[in-house]
Amino acid sequence: MVVKVAALSSEETVEQPQRQRKNGFSDGARAVAPLLLAVIPFGLVLGVTAAGSLVGGGLGIATSFIIFAGAAQLVTVQLIDGGTSLLVVVVTALVVNVRHLMYSAAMAPHFSDFPRRSRWILPYLLTDQAFAVSILRYETTSDPGYKRWYFTGAGLALWSSWQVATVAGVVLGAQIPESLGLAFAIPLVFLVLLIPVVQTRPGLLAAVVGGLVAVAASEAPYGLGLAIGALVGVTAGVLTERLGER
Repeated sequence: MVVKVAALSSEETVEQPQRQRKNGFSDGARAVAPLLLAVIPFGLVLGVTAAGSLVGGGLGIATSFIIFAGAAQLVTVQLIDGGTSLLVVVVTALVVNVRHLMYSAAMAPHFSDFPRRSRWILPYLLTDQAFAVSILRYETTSDPGYKRWYFTGAGLALWSSWQVATVAGVVLGAQIPESLGLAFAIPLVFLVLLIPVVQTRPGLLAAVVGGLVAVAASEAPYGLGLAIGALVGVTAGVLTERLGER
């Protein structure tokens, strides 16, 4: 009987990581799925824009693998097409993505329990959407294995959808009629992120402040109004949360 119990215990120990991997991955993918309704049209916009610019479809698709950051990719393509200097292009892309520094700071305590290889690879999948669904889920679980696979599921679901949408936009190009109004997807990508976040006071404040600043900075050069609003909004939310903890 003791031998039988020990064998069952050993089997459960082996199966536990497998269940974590399966459950976490599928839960993360399902959580980010509704947000893809805005992400996919955004990817099409990027593909169409790249195909019709001096950048070209090939390089436009490459940005989805190399940069993998929708707003920064679109701004980069538009600036290059406008003949902007390389230095300005690089600096602008970095400014647009500066919010990821705050995302990284928030995720760091959770990633610290991940294996070293995961800590090096998984940040590549960090996006607004993957961060939004993961940081909320992390508030209700302390299992490092589950957290790791949850983020992986959310990140890969968005990454694969983004790659397909970008390629489709490049291939279809001018065949997509302007009457579809795909440009709506760009602000919609950020608006849908508000749904799970505004349930808290810091999240609501971040949304309100970010929206007001983005509107006020709508005439900012290189279309950086949205990035400025996002930066100020996230900063306001973080400060409010930290003050509330004191």
